[in-house]
Amino acid sequence: MKNILTFVIITFFLFTQKQGNAQIDEDKLGAWYMYFFNTTFKESSWGVQGDMQYRNWNIAGDLEQLLLRGGITYQPKNVAVKLTLGYGNITTGSYGTDNSTSASSRIYQEVLFPVQFGNRIYTNHRFRFEQRFVENQNFRTRYRYNLFLNIALNKAAMEDKTLYLALYNELFINGQRNIGNGNSVEIFDRNRSYAALGYMIKKGLKIQLGVMRQTTNNWGKNQLQFSFHQKI
Repeated sequence: MKNILTFVIITFFLFTQKQGNAQIDEDKLGAWYMYFFNTTFKESSWGVQGDMQYRNWNIAGDLEQLLLRGGITYQPKNVAVKLTLGYGNITTGSYGTDNSTSASSRIYQEVLFPVQFGNRIYTNHRFRFEQRFVENQNFRTRYRYNLFLNIALNKAAMEDKTLYLALYNELFINGQRNIGNGNSVEIFDRNRSYAALGYMIKKGLKIQLGVMRQTTNNWGKNQLQFSFHQKI
């Protein structure tokens, strides 16, 4: 009996140690480095957009995700709305010293429409529907809603050399709970809240530096974000 008890205690200790090492350090600041671009084909309603994001669990070196995404856009004439059909490829890393990665890809449809209040306040509503193909999981879908808010600070409108406040909040909702192999997820996937200072270098060229708080069912973590936004 004593030997069995000793075995159980040792096994439990080893298991909890292993689990503890895999846990995300919520107090460690992560960092995402991002580039966004978009363009239209001359006077056409059609265009392209995309982004490249290098996401780290820490400031640099511990890969969280490498995301490459692009899409075809369509903006009807005389209507303040943009439609996108796109594709993304994601390499996801493991937290800590584990260097293993997993792959996923997704197709997405997006509706973006701006609402402006006066000259200083600019908002964008983005609705996105994703069809996700995640390694070793069933086909999945996800719904996303993002509210963006930009407020010009040192000028009466967003123009060259404008310093501005950038805020957003994005909610993620899973379309399915069963993800295969006896595993399941909650309907609520995650929420991202962001605050930053931005600077419009010139028309079509902006930079932002801020912090995003990402919250899931299992953890919450702050991420430093540096982003470069270009309209080509």
